[in-house]
Amino acid sequence: MGYVVQGEWDQHYTDGKGFRPLGDVERAVLAEHAPAPKGGGRALDVGCGVGDLAVHLGGQGYAVDAVDFAASAIARAESEHVDVKGVRWLRLDIERDDPEELHSTGYDLITLRLVLPFLRDRARVMHGLGGRLRPGGALVIITPTAEHTPEDRRDIALDEEEIRLLRADWKETERLTVDELAVLVLRGPCPNGTSAVR
Repeated sequence: MGYVVQGEWDQHYTDGKGFRPLGDVERAVLAEHAPAPKGGGRALDVGCGVGDLAVHLGGQGYAVDAVDFAASAIARAESEHVDVKGVRWLRLDIERDDPEELHSTGYDLITLRLVLPFLRDRARVMHGLGGRLRPGGALVIITPTAEHTPEDRRDIALDEEEIRLLRADWKETERLTVDELAVLVLRGPCPNGTSAVR
C-alpha cells in the first residue's frame, strides 16, 4: 500500500476500501489496559479511517474525537455510523493542520491504530499528542511489526528499533502482542517534559 499523500488515501476510501477490522482481542486489551475513567472519559482516535475503533471507544464510555486527514474516510465514517452518539468526526491532518478543533482540556486516551508507520515526523507527532494527555492518561499504538509483515509491505510496519525509540521517553510502557500486531501502552510524563495540556 504505502500511500503517502492525501489524494491516495481519499481514493482508497472512495473506492470502498478499509483496513483490518478491529478484532475481539484488541477490544479486550483496550478494555483491560485503557478503560474509560469512572463517569466517562475523553478519547482521541488519530487516523480513524471509517471509524470502527472510535465507535467501540464510544461504547466503552468515552466521548471521542475521531480524526482522519482523508475527507472520504470521514464522510464514510459519518454515513456508516449515522446513529452513533458520542463520536465527533473531524477532518484533520495531525501532522500539518492547526489542532484548535481538538478538545482544549486534553484526553484520557489517545489511540493510533495502524497509523504510525505512515507518519513522516513521528517524533513531533508523538510529542504533540503526549502534550494532550491528561494526568493518568494513556497513549495506545497498535501497529504491524516488520517481523510479521512481508518485505513488499514493510512500509506499513515498524521494526524493533522504531518501537524501542517510541517507548524511550515514557515513564511507564507496556508492550503486548495481539494477532501479530504490537500494542504499545504509553503512560507517564509527556515526552520531552511537555505540559499535560496546552
